[in-house]
Amino acid sequence: MTTMPAAKILVVDDTPANVKLLVDVLTMSGYDVGAAINGEEALSHIETDPPDIVLLDIMMPGLSGYDVCKRIRANPDTALLPVVLCTSLDPQQERIKGIEAGADDFITKPINRPELMARVKSLLRIKLLQDEVKVQAAQLADWNQRLEERVEAQVGQLERLERLKGFFSPPLAEAIVAGGEELLKTHRREISVVFIDLRGFTRFTDTAEPEEVMELLHEYHAQMGTIVLDHAGTLERFAGDSLMVFFNDPLPVEQPAVQAVTMALAMQRAFLPLSDLWHKRGFDLGLGCGIAQGYATLGLIGFEGRRDYAAIGNVTNLAARLCGEAAGGQILVDRKIMAKVETFVAHTALPPLQLKGFSKPAQAFAIDGLLADA
Repeated sequence: MTTMPAAKILVVDDTPANVKLLVDVLTMSGYDVGAAINGEEALSHIETDPPDIVLLDIMMPGLSGYDVCKRIRANPDTALLPVVLCTSLDPQQERIKGIEAGADDFITKPINRPELMARVKSLLRIKLLQDEVKVQAAQLADWNQRLEERVEAQVGQLERLERLKGFFSPPLAEAIVAGGEELLKTHRREISVVFIDLRGFTRFTDTAEPEEVMELLHEYHAQMGTIVLDHAGTLERFAGDSLMVFFNDPLPVEQPAVQAVTMALAMQRAFLPLSDLWHKRGFDLGLGCGIAQGYATLGLIGFEGRRDYAAIGNVTNLAARLCGEAAGGQILVDRKIMAKVETFVAHTALPPLQLKGFSKPAQAFAIDGLLADA
């Protein structure tokens, strides 16, 4: 069991007999008692070894008890230190001066022992409460500091989350912010890549007003972006009328090829009303799509002020070339994708395509839609 340390009391009096009497009485009662014979010594003692209470004689050479009390109150570190003034003068007159100086209590000389002990115990209780308030204030300040740090950290997380949502689905962005930055380091993985592009967009931009082009892109990006999020795809970039999405990274996907084709079919369905709307305004637009599967190197690219998450490899080029060959409303896939989805989609095999950047002709398939029982 921990024993509480004895309360410290400082006795200040220029009369040695008075000092000895108070020191003996208080020491016998279990207090840790120190002594000073003048005001300067008392202030020095308070600074080096702060007491819990001061018994202060009023009439002393040099600094009086009033002067010492005023200096104690002027110091922020001792402003609440309990001070008892001891006097043999007119109690009423000295009491007024003592209150003005900042004293907490008064004792008349000669000292009455029971009265002395009662006043000391009363003021020590007040001192104890003051110390508890200080401790609680320090704890509160510490909690506030920690709270500010946590709020600042959470604000930083929210800012990172908003940036990550630009090319990741919200659940994945939240996982990365929560501590999954390792997912974004450069690595190699097999992915399914979807590339979509607008047919007729160049003719559209040649004849449409700039405001109409921006209106179309806004509606187009909003429609396609929503579908990407619904299918948990990783959006690498918007580039005007083109868009690239991949699956199976940064988080693994059980059937990336299936999700890629399902998303592409959803995009074609969603684009029909948009195409009809712009057709009524005199513009013919269609959505071409290419999908390929293969290994790519993935990770962050860019610089400190702006970073993107990218996939680099032949598979991305193949998806882009297949997209370039697709007519409006058509989805072309390579043979790896077809091997994964042939049981649930209607499809048509195309003659081998000689694609730019590829030395050998590529086998491609057109996805006609989902099978009835898919």
